Amino acid sequence: LEQSVVDAALAVQDGNGHSYASASGDDTMNLDDPSSYGSTCIRSKNLRSSIMNWAARAKKKRNSTRRVNVVRVLGLVDDGSESEHEDGYEGHMELKEADSIRRSLVDLYRGLKLLSNYTVINYTGFVKIIKKHDKTLPGFKGQLANFLDETVFHRNKAIELLINRMEKVYADWFCFGNVREAQSKMLPKQGDILEMDWTQLRLGYRLGMAAILTIWVCWDCVWGMVKDGNSTIGGREAFPVFRMSGCLILLHWFWGISVGYWTRYRINYIYLFEFNPRFVRTPIMIFNDAVDETLVFLVLMLLYYKAGAHDIPNIAPPGFYALLLLLYTLKRLIFPLEVKKHLWLAIKETLFAPVTPVTFYHSYVGDVFTSMVKVFQDMVWTLCYFASGDFLLPSEDDSSSRNNWQQTIWYRNVIIPLVCLLPLWIRFAQCLRKYTDTGKRWPNLANATKYAMSQTVTLFGAFHPLYLMRENDKYVYDEDGELYEQSSARFSLFQWFWLGLFLASSLYSYCWDIYMDWGLGKPEHGFLGPRLMFPRRSAYYQAMFIDLFLRSMWVLSLIPPNTGAQFEFPSYLHAVTAALELFRRTMWGFFRLEHEHKSNASGYRRVEFVPLHFSTEIEHKYKKDKEHKGAAVLGEVGAVTVVVIAVCAYSITAAQKATNDLAAP
Repeated sequence: LEQSVVDAALAVQDGNGHSYASASGDDTMNLDDPSSYGSTCIRSKNLRSSIMNWAARAKKKRNSTRRVNVVRVLGLVDDGSESEHEDGYEGHMELKEADSIRRSLVDLYRGLKLLSNYTVINYTGFVKIIKKHDKTLPGFKGQLANFLDETVFHRNKAIELLINRMEKVYADWFCFGNVREAQSKMLPKQGDILEMDWTQLRLGYRLGMAAILTIWVCWDCVWGMVKDGNSTIGGREAFPVFRMSGCLILLHWFWGISVGYWTRYRINYIYLFEFNPRFVRTPIMIFNDAVDETLVFLVLMLLYYKAGAHDIPNIAPPGFYALLLLLYTLKRLIFPLEVKKHLWLAIKETLFAPVTPVTFYHSYVGDVFTSMVKVFQDMVWTLCYFASGDFLLPSEDDSSSRNNWQQTIWYRNVIIPLVCLLPLWIRFAQCLRKYTDTGKRWPNLANATKYAMSQTVTLFGAFHPLYLMRENDKYVYDEDGELYEQSSARFSLFQWFWLGLFLASSLYSYCWDIYMDWGLGKPEHGFLGPRLMFPRRSAYYQAMFIDLFLRSMWVLSLIPPNTGAQFEFPSYLHAVTAALELFRRTMWGFFRLEHEHKSNASGYRRVEFVPLHFSTEIEHKYKKDKEHKGAAVLGEVGAVTVVVIAVCAYSITAAQKATNDLAAP
């Protein structure tokens, strides 16, 4: 229990995610002196100086002797002075820093309250156990009474002192010294995590719009054409553009789900990834962005398909809608810059492996890259498609020069194989750099071997396709042009060679996932790990089974497309296999971060301790950020409703007119 109190105090963090106290430093708590619990936390120079320095700078800017109170700055009291602290970008950053500190205090306070409740539950449980003991063993009655009185969870004064101290600090900094107001603001409200706001309403109705558009796209672009015996949208020329954008949007959805799971189960991804907490987006924010991207994607896909089928006026070539989608995707990948800057810096440093040092976030990005091989292939295809000008050609143009760049040697035998190899090479180089920095052969060289085997699969697929042997290759020509029958033994040997290479790479990668990345597979713990942060044990077994199946599909995706390989997936399944691989990588990330949080498995951190992740959800929004006000959301709902009604009315009128025209003699 004493260590729990220490850990709770260590959870106070500043805007950069650093702890204010160190259990091994000079500011350690004196467990024999309960008053030191609060004083240690409040002695933190970083926490108090961050607020005081900010207030001094703000006061100096305004040239006013008026007291600058953090309450007004955070917008907790509406006194009409909002215009006074619109001081540009620097003031905006200072406001976010102050809000981050306030949320950290609230999180610590609520955690201490839970810890206090936990001590009461423990004391109650021991009372019942001792009572049962005295009934069962009357001869030893009363011997454990003194033990119970001396337990730490019975004397929880240290926790109460720290709670009172946190209330006083919060009141002084944010409530003008009003302790009652501080208690009201710091305690969790009834159902505050589930409280509805306008942002959630906006997300809900846009999800409904996306669902309707998805059904429309599937009906018109897939089932309608299959029913008529024609090609689906997957057979259209620019479909790889939509497949690439769709996979990126799906990855955005998966990232929001990952953040939600890590937050719910207290996995401190912000600390592990070394994110700046001031720019971390909550799951609801990520989902709002993802649903907007999904709506644009579905609308442009529907327009592209309708334009190619001549169901809408021929305003522009069908490829023009694919170009709009590309431009929109680039815009979403870059902006907002303050949020995406950290990601692009990490991508740059990941691409320069092994020149740059490897962090845990760099290795995570590299692993995600290995799951995006199909996406990268579609990116290359998209660039060539638009650079060649083929998107400007009408859909009826069947000229021989259309997309002829796909058959060139530089595209099929150079660029595409390099794209398949690049993610594997990046992780291979990262492992070598990690070995150089640490001098540890295990697990760095063993991990490098895993990626080397995967690269071998790709190399054989691109340059020496031994697996291409088929039954129709039974008769071949020799050097003199004579036809002879090929040895079936040689055919069988090559087939076994490819099968062995494929199985070895798949099983090696799968075993590494289970034992090294997830920390599972321990027989003494039911083939799981010693400590589990997710509550359902069955989820671990299900993930292990799913990973085995999807790992094999991932290895097959390393074969370059259009090589004629016997094991190659059909082109119409590429979108499905790419989506399944992104799902597998997301599932892998859940347990990978759990294992790293618990044990520092890969040695990326100098200390074993990772503070628990605290989040108050609705308090995670900054007051200065763009918010979706109620009037704006309701106005948007009304506008969409009017448009839908107008379209329906026009469709009904047009259908009735067409019926009357057909019925007229």
